[in-house]
Amino acid sequence: MQTMNLLLALAAFALVTASPLDQRTVAQVETDLTNVGSQATTFDNNINALPNSGGNLVQALAIHSSAQSLVISLNTATKDVLTTTDISEVDGQAIIDILVDIQPIFLDALTAIVSKKNALDAISAGSVSALLKQDLGQLCPAARSLQSALINAMPDDLKTKVQSLGIRLVLSVVKHN
Repeated sequence: MQTMNLLLALAAFALVTASPLDQRTVAQVETDLTNVGSQATTFDNNINALPNSGGNLVQALAIHSSAQSLVISLNTATKDVLTTTDISEVDGQAIIDILVDIQPIFLDALTAIVSKKNALDAISAGSVSALLKQDLGQLCPAARSLQSALINAMPDDLKTKVQSLGIRLVLSVVKHN
């Protein structure tokens, strides 16, 4: 009897450890993408809050901090997309709708940071610009990774939509990097 109980316990343990406990749902991916949108909005707002002249280090560090948070949220979304299976047509379209909402915010942030280059250069003798250039260097691969993960996870007929949205976004990051 003890042998049988031990075998059942081992079988249950093997079943639990072999199951994909870290698999994510489409709802989690949608939450992640909504968070990306929130982080992109904060990044955009911090950039736009910097005046064209007379900005300070606190404002510049707020931009840097929000850029880092955006990178983290992009990486989290990517990880969760990679562990999500069976995205349906409806779910895929919902994800695309979120991406469509995020894209103009992200593009505005990138355009604004370029327009504020002189103001950023004036803070701390240009070291802030170098820091933010590093941030953009992290945003680019994070955006590319998310795009690639989403394209691979989408139903075939939605892959092109994600690709076209992502290409514009990634090219903007590269252009502004």
